[in-house]
Amino acid sequence: QVQLVESGGGLVQAGGSLRLSCAASGRTFSSYAMGWFRQAPGNEREFVAAINRSGGLTYYAGSVKGRFIISRDNAKNTVYLQMNSLKPEDTGVYYCAGDETLLGYGSRSGRPDEYDYWGQGTQVTVSS
Repeated sequence: QVQLVESGGGLVQAGGSLRLSCAASGRTFSSYAMGWFRQAPGNEREFVAAINRSGGLTYYAGSVKGRFIISRDNAKNTVYLQMNSLKPEDTGVYYCAGDETLLGYGSRSGRPDEYDYWGQGTQVTVSS
C-alpha cells in the first residue's frame, strides 16, 4: 500500500504558474504508475496527466497538453505537476493517484476507476 499527500495548491491569476507535488510513502514508489486528476464543483473527476514507472513516458488530457508537465523523482518518492499558462477553467481540487498495474500512458491510465490509491487533494483556484 502507498500513502499519497499532495501540496502546492493555491490561488493564482490567469496566465500564472503553479507546481503541485505529491509525496508518497509506504511501498516502493517506483512500482506505481502515477496520475493527476482534478474535480471542479458539480463536475466529475477528470483526468489531467499520467506518467509511467520510470518517468520516461507521459500522457496528457487534451485540455492541458502543452501547458502542464508531469514528472517524477523516484529517489524522492514524489510526482510533480508543473502547471503553466493557467486558465480559470483549470480551477478545482487536484488529486494524485497511483496504481501498480497501469502503464502510465494510454486510455486506461486516464480513467480514475483504474487507480487504487489516492491523495486527499489540493485546491487550485485560478482567478480571471
